[in-house]
Amino acid sequence: MTELRLMWRNTRMIVLCAISAALYAAVLVPFKVVPLIPGVTELRPANAIPIVCSFLFGPAAAWGAAIGNMIGDFFGGVGPGDIFGFLGNLFYGYVPYKVWQVIAAGESPVSRSPLTIAKYVFACLMASMLCADVVGWGDNLLALRPFSMLGNIIVFNNMLAAVVLAPFILLAVYPRVRKGRMTYEDVMPEIRRPARITALCGLAMMVAGIVGAWVIGNLISTGYWMPAFMPAGAIQPPYDRAMALLVSPFIILAAAGLALM
Repeated sequence: MTELRLMWRNTRMIVLCAISAALYAAVLVPFKVVPLIPGVTELRPANAIPIVCSFLFGPAAAWGAAIGNMIGDFFGGVGPGDIFGFLGNLFYGYVPYKVWQVIAAGESPVSRSPLTIAKYVFACLMASMLCADVVGWGDNLLALRPFSMLGNIIVFNNMLAAVVLAPFILLAVYPRVRKGRMTYEDVMPEIRRPARITALCGLAMMVAGIVGAWVIGNLISTGYWMPAFMPAGAIQPPYDRAMALLVSPFIILAAAGLALM
């Protein structure tokens, strides 16, 4: 994850970050009037932008997604949960290209082969679920909204944009950006990838953390499951203490795995 820090030393990456943030915010704001959960989230075709920018601009897209979402939040109401929205969108813009580096290094994301499409969907799903895990976990910790309500809608919203809209945008712009040598690999050639075995271990840790957080978060927030060792005070709605004790380790595991990639 060092590239998230190193990119701020590169003027062109900063410009690409600003472009990513501006594009994301510009499409987010008009759809604030189409809420799915009033005051919480809305129909977000803009969620295709971080996916597209991630494959193009790498770490610049991660910061752009976080900053663009923060700008959009100012138009829909700001609250303590927006801190987790910032982090969730940072991961949403960061995970796709990192996963792609591990499972499809050197391949074009606009290839139409069934295997490439499956890899693309997997990368987008991991990004969508980690974003949902972080935002749903954070809001449940603050006793604002249950994980099951917010987290699942975020996965649906993100994947809808990633599968329906993002491929067409990528198909139009990726070859041109690649030809113009403006991808993150061209702009930041100093980025060093970890050893293959390290990256694969990181991917396994990340997937386990993401899936574990999503499953446990849903079971706890709906009241369907609670381990017997939990104290009585932690098994009452809104289950914020149970969420802190049981879901937090999976979030940490996912972040640690991502750091190894």
